[in-house]
Amino acid sequence: MTTVPSGQDTQRPPAELDVPASTAWPLVLACGFTLLFAGLLTNVSVSILGIVLTVAGCVGWFREVLPHEHEVTMPVVAEELPMVTGQPQVARLPEAMHIPRAWLPLETYPVFAGVRGGWAGSIAMAALACLFGLLKAGSIWYPINLLAGVIYVESVKLPMGDLNAFHPGFFGIAVLLHATVSTLVGLLYGAMLPMFPRRPIVLGGLVAPVLWSALLYTTLGLINPLLESRIDWFWFIASQMAFGLVAGLVVVRHSRIMTKENVPFAVRVGIEAPGTIRERSEGK
Repeated sequence: MTTVPSGQDTQRPPAELDVPASTAWPLVLACGFTLLFAGLLTNVSVSILGIVLTVAGCVGWFREVLPHEHEVTMPVVAEELPMVTGQPQVARLPEAMHIPRAWLPLETYPVFAGVRGGWAGSIAMAALACLFGLLKAGSIWYPINLLAGVIYVESVKLPMGDLNAFHPGFFGIAVLLHATVSTLVGLLYGAMLPMFPRRPIVLGGLVAPVLWSALLYTTLGLINPLLESRIDWFWFIASQMAFGLVAGLVVVRHSRIMTKENVPFAVRVGIEAPGTIRERSEGK
């Protein structure tokens, strides 16, 4: 037996490799399937031609691998690819070196900040909506009855005189819907704004309301054309922007808290587990 000196590279790249040979049978099979189904809409002769090509493609493709694989020998050309970068060094995030990137942002707003922001935004939005009702229809109940029409379509079918009147049922539906949506959107703002540290008010007060209004404008005509015809979109966008600005300002005024995804489970639930919690000093 021969011995190999220590440190000598015993694995060298091969000079040649056997690779599968090129074949056109998959293309023939695809054309056969295409003509087979195209003949169902055109003529039976097209389907017959498709069957012939499908059978020929299957047989030819099988013969490429059975009973022996059809291979060709290709020379191996060694090529060194240098790693070049224009950056003097890799940019890193010092604050997040100890946690995975999936846990960014490092800080977020508490849950009640989003709830308060949604409630404050709902008040601003309702104030603008009532102002619109006074200027357009002479009644604050007009936008409230329209809002109830999102769930109860019969409220939109009322004549203009009844839309300007107070209806307890419609008022309850509108208040419940407005409070629920405002709370959920406020929670969304509280979770979304920390991900956009630069100009969060622009995002929450301008960009998001405009996108949301554009989505409703393009779809509401198909879902509820009668409701879409009674909406003044200028005032609608203005009320959405008022909600976004007020909700965003209320949310960002709260102090941020550290995210706890990187904290051990024992610390999050308050269990004193050795090795995960610092030892208490005297008097603490």
